[in-house]
Amino acid sequence: MNFRIDTPRPVILLLPLVGMGLFIVLYIIAALNYPGGSFAMPDKNGFSFWNNYLCDLLDHYAINGELNSARYFARTSLAILCASLLLLWAYLPLFFTVKSYNRSIMWLSGILSLGTTFFLTSGTHDVTLRLAGIFGVLAFITCFIELFKMGYFKLCLFGVVCLFIFVVNYYSYETGVFIRLLPIIQKLTFICCILWFSFLNISFYKKLKSISNEHNNQD
Repeated sequence: MNFRIDTPRPVILLLPLVGMGLFIVLYIIAALNYPGGSFAMPDKNGFSFWNNYLCDLLDHYAINGELNSARYFARTSLAILCASLLLLWAYLPLFFTVKSYNRSIMWLSGILSLGTTFFLTSGTHDVTLRLAGIFGVLAFITCFIELFKMGYFKLCLFGVVCLFIFVVNYYSYETGVFIRLLPIIQKLTFICCILWFSFLNISFYKKLKSISNEHNNQD
């Protein structure tokens, strides 16, 4: 699989970081505006960190039956996050200088995973989650291989930890094991993955910045 990607200006890679920050801010606003209800406590007002899932904020109606005004903030934040990570992942092959089939698989599976996630609010939650998860796991594993080859061992190790937590999250969702802890596991998964993407983004930015400075000095 051959594809050519023009090297972006380093400042472009600040946009995914801004997008991830906006995602967090908008999701907090959504949580503050959530009418109430969780599967553990259907009649409780407001969003419960311990009992509500992040996906509850995306639904048209809250679990307590009220119209969910928080969905606008949650859906906007999800769209911003997916668009931000798509931008990062679209340029990510440039972070790895050696072309390979593994790098191409990493790029394609990551794009498919993030693109699929856009449909999380379309009423096909479970199917969307499974498809995005399959592509996402493949993207993570192939990315870890490339990071390991380049000597980014700490970033690779943290990514493996994130993937492990993600798998635990998915296993609990599918089997019901530790289901009472799933809302917490889900949030931990999001926090770890956002941090990993941020560290990956910063590493990529620093590399592009260094290359740009070298070119400027040669000129």
